Amino acid sequence: MRKIYTLGFLLITALFSSCGKGGQGELVGVYNKKFNNKKMPRGMVYIPQGKTLIGMSDEDINNSQTSPSKMTSFSAFYMDETEITNAKYRQFVNWVRDSVALTSVGPSGAPGYFITPKGQTAGGASLTSGQKNIDWKKVGNGSAMWNDKKGGLSNKFKDMYYAGDDALPGRNDLDIRKLRYSYSFVNLDLAEAGRKDPTKKRKDFIESYVDSPDPNNPNQFPSVSVYPDTMVWKVDYSYSQNDPMVKSYFNHPSYDNYPVVGVTWEQANAFCFWRTRLYEPVAASRKIPLSSRPEYRLPTDAEFEYAARGGNVKTKYPWGGPYVRNTKGCMQANFKVGRGNYSDDGGLYTVNVKSYFPNDYGLYNMAGNVAEWTVTAYNNSAAPQLLDFNPNFTYVAKTTDSKYLKRKVVRGGSWKDIGFFLQNSVGTYEYQDQARSYIGFRCVSSYAGTDIHFKN
Repeated sequence: MRKIYTLGFLLITALFSSCGKGGQGELVGVYNKKFNNKKMPRGMVYIPQGKTLIGMSDEDINNSQTSPSKMTSFSAFYMDETEITNAKYRQFVNWVRDSVALTSVGPSGAPGYFITPKGQTAGGASLTSGQKNIDWKKVGNGSAMWNDKKGGLSNKFKDMYYAGDDALPGRNDLDIRKLRYSYSFVNLDLAEAGRKDPTKKRKDFIESYVDSPDPNNPNQFPSVSVYPDTMVWKVDYSYSQNDPMVKSYFNHPSYDNYPVVGVTWEQANAFCFWRTRLYEPVAASRKIPLSSRPEYRLPTDAEFEYAARGGNVKTKYPWGGPYVRNTKGCMQANFKVGRGNYSDDGGLYTVNVKSYFPNDYGLYNMAGNVAEWTVTAYNNSAAPQLLDFNPNFTYVAKTTDSKYLKRKVVRGGSWKDIGFFLQNSVGTYEYQDQARSYIGFRCVSSYAGTDIHFKN
């Protein structure tokens, strides 16, 4: 009998507690589904929120056209511990290669590589009847797709190779001109400008990179060619024997863990967008929001300097000291030592991305090896207007814009630069549509919360 009373009491308690979920007229809130918000993205390190002096110190040379030192605060974010390597960028190239090839033959030409998704797409859009999407799990490595074995489709991808007079006798070389990436996103700057205009629709805030842009649509741009410009090794240095680098640097396994170069600012941005989309199917399969991991992007100019300092204030170089050699006389970065002496630091050109010691945040080669793209537009006149927290100024120039509007800040100095450009406070610029043999990049992702050690 006692068991019956106990069971009845539990049932009544459960009934009243379930009624409480409705709020009973009280404000109880609607909470999002909890998930692990503190999982470190692979290959990244955590940069905590904090403050530091940004800009030139009193000891730096005068007339450098750089803004004076300013105390600045930053939100927490994740940053790649190394520059993006040839191997990692090749994953992007191969993903685009495979998706372009599969799109060219369609579901009927490659039935094993297309699936009928259930319910909605990863972006939340409703599906049309009979819609088939590429099975992205089979895209990227190309191990089975590009051969003649069972399941291979190489005979259907003939249009992906150079043909006719463009082809070399006896060779099948991939036509890299076909490797173009299309994507769209909501431009928040456009949304901000038109937020109070009742005539504006969401489409007015969407920027698209497509194969055949509408010349009458100012928000459409040409799709992005993703293959690195390997000719930069010759173009940048006309009177130097760099042919081996042209032929080998991006594809030889010896250079897999070297920083990718020959990538424009536009290509680096496309890589960041692709990397964000690459994670979305994983989030969908785990039934967590697609925004569970904030989008990947290029760092701002100030974020790069903040991260390079490694939590130290007023330090000249990322390793903390004022000298380019350590106590044993060894170079602490890959750069041009003296006049024409490139090899004293261990590398004539670029070196492995984990060469030398990391800074106090665990970031490698924040100075030297390759200079790195930032998202920030190069405009010194904007400096006085920037806020003292998370400062940034950016502008995506159109093809018809002046070249001065196409300048983007690059940071860190490179293998061909003298020591001055390795300083934490020194930045220079390059045009957003120009690729160089000495410029690479790394990604960041904002941390969603105050601090990884705090309960959000």
